[in-house]
Order: sequence, then structure tokens, then C-alpha cells
Amino acid sequence: MLLDYNSSIIEKGIKEFLWAKENMSIIDKIINKYKNKKTLEGYSIGICLHITKETAVLVMGLKELGANIFLCPANPLSIQEHIVSFLKYKEIIVYGEKGEPLQTFCKNMDRILEKKPNMIIDDGGEFHKMALRKNYNIFGGTEETTSGINRLKAWYQKKLFKYPIIGVNQSRTKYIFDNRYGTGQSSIEGILRTSGILLAGKRVIVCGYGHVGRGIASCAKGLGAKVTVTEIDPIHALEAFMDGFEVKPISDTTTIGDLYITCTGQVRVVREEHIEKMKNGVILCNAGHFDVEIDTNYLNKIDKNPTLIRKNFKCFIINKKKIYLLSEGRVINLVGGDGNPPEIMAFSFANQLLSLIYLSKNYEKLENKIYNVPKKIENESGRLALHSFNIHIDTITKEQANYFYS
Repeated sequence: MLLDYNSSIIEKGIKEFLWAKENMSIIDKIINKYKNKKTLEGYSIGICLHITKETAVLVMGLKELGANIFLCPANPLSIQEHIVSFLKYKEIIVYGEKGEPLQTFCKNMDRILEKKPNMIIDDGGEFHKMALRKNYNIFGGTEETTSGINRLKAWYQKKLFKYPIIGVNQSRTKYIFDNRYGTGQSSIEGILRTSGILLAGKRVIVCGYGHVGRGIASCAKGLGAKVTVTEIDPIHALEAFMDGFEVKPISDTTTIGDLYITCTGQVRVVREEHIEKMKNGVILCNAGHFDVEIDTNYLNKIDKNPTLIRKNFKCFIINKKKIYLLSEGRVINLVGGDGNPPEIMAFSFANQLLSLIYLSKNYEKLENKIYNVPKKIENESGRLALHSFNIHIDTITKEQANYFYS
């Protein structure tokens, strides 16, 4: 096998891709079911996702089904460069480099749209936003995240939709497993890998108790942290309380919090009024999709020359106190870690893959709106996941079926 001057980087990408593929057998089963038919042959697919080894498994699967792929990152800091090298070696067109400026990051999406893709996969809604502003002949798309779905709902109300979009995040196999167990674990991993702190005994403040917040709170508690949850939703707050967590407003936690983790999808959740009252040595990080949850503009305004302690770990001096920020306030599990485990991403990407196949066959019958993942697809993903874990379950008896539907 002839490799270019980056052969060692490509080899690393190959090894990690194969490791992920081995642990994402769900994707393999779907590919094997449809590859002889070349189900996606003739389709061009624009993809805006975090470029990880798990994403590479999805991309190579789509290619095997006959699709023409164009890929760009969903976050300029979440690119795994050895995976980019591997994908380019496999003749996948990738636009984007790690750490590129925001203007270039956005331009990459435009470059894909100029290739006139038939379908698009997005993570966060920004790619859909660009596509909806222009008159491209897009048959349909999917959206991976809670933040993206919320934005899409707002655009739908404004009658901006031009093609059907399947909200993959609405699937139970996505939000229960990916958001809770996957992001819960990988966010804590990113924090520990970036800072090296001991969590046991720390006062951890989890801002938001959606599926991601639940997972993070549970993992932090499991490692011995004393967890407090902040919320604006009364039902989520009650759920956190009954799960055994202390619940308070953010302003009531500033004198005790050692580590703040935002996972709300909202802007300026941790802001000037909170930061000014926080104790010396507090650590701030974000597990939400966009880097808007912590007011980093305030931090950079007060201390224009923060100290870089180590990679993705900065110290700001605010009111003579040390305030630490992880990963520039960007998504900690992908910037500070490797993202969600392959076993978990197999669930989400099975939904992505099957949803694209569904769109390719049905887009002409669909309205321009947001759709949930069809139940048939969700159930198929669930069955494949059970099989991958070698789990067997009961089936309903005829008597039970008659009782249930009587």
C-alpha cells in the first residue's frame, strides 16, 4: 500500500477507523443489507458532523452504498486530523482544518453546497440554515442534535423550509443513549483528560437537566462528586431533586462551586454576574453544542492575556481570582476528549443511515417539515443494538396482544 508523506498519520487513522468499525457492528449490518442494491448510488450527500473515527465509519458506509460524499466539520476544534488524513486517502472530499477561523469554518459549508448535494446531514443546524437561505435542489436532510432541532422548529414556524428534515435527535435510541450515556461519560472524560483533576469531593454544578445533563450528573456523582443542578424548567428541576441532586439557582452556587458544566443549549448561562462572585480556582466548561453558554467574551475582555496552563486549559485573572476555562468554552467531550464511544454512536448513525435511505425512496411524498424518525427505523435500530450486545428479550404472546389491543 503506497502512502504519502503523512503515512504514519494515515496509518493511525486506519487503525482507529477499524477499531471503531469493529465496535459499530450495527452499521455493518445495515450496509450489508443494502450494499448489493447500491441504494444511494447517484446521490450526493453533504455532511457537517464532528470528524471522528465514528463519523468515518458512517461516511465509508455511505460511500459503500454508492453515495458521493462531501464532508466538513461541525466544530473547528473537534477535528481528528488523523481521521481527516485517512478519509482523504480513501478519496473522500473533506473541507476544513483543525482550529481554522470562524469565517473559513462557515465557508466550508458553502463549498459543499456549491457541489449541489441532494441530501444533507447536519449537527447543530448551521448547515441547514445556510442551505435554507439559498435555492438548492435538496431532496431532504437529517439533524443530529437538540440544539439543531430547536433552531429548525423556529425556522419552520417562519415558513423557511424548502425540503423535509428527519430529526434524528428525536429518536429514543438517540436521546436516551447518545445524549445521556454517551455524552454523559465522554464529557467527564474530556474534563479529566484536559484538567487532570480529582472529581471525588468536588462541588460540581451541572447547568441543565435534559438528557445530557442527566448523564453528566450521574457520571459525576458516580465518581464521588457532590452535584448540584441548576434549571429553568420546573419538571426537570423536580426530576433532578428526586434523582437525589441538590437543586439551586446558579447565583446561589457561586460561593461553593468547584466545577461548572453547562449543557442547556442557551446563551450566556454562566455570565459576568456569576463569574464575579465565583471562588478562586473555579473551573468552567461547556458540554452544549455551541460555544455560547459561558460568557467567554467577558473573560477575554477582563483578561486579554490569559495563561495557557496546558492544551485547552486557560487561566483568567478576574478580580484577583483565578478562573479556569476548558476548551475555549467549546464542547468539552469532543475538544477535550474523543467524543462519544463507538458503541453509542452506532445507535445515532444507524438512525442517520436508515433515515437517508428512507429519504432517498420517499422524498417526493414528504412535505417540507420536520419529521420524527419513522418507528420502523427506530425499532430496527433498537433490534440491531440488542443483537450487537448479545441481549435477548421476550416477545408478546397472542393472549397478551389480544388483551392489550382489546
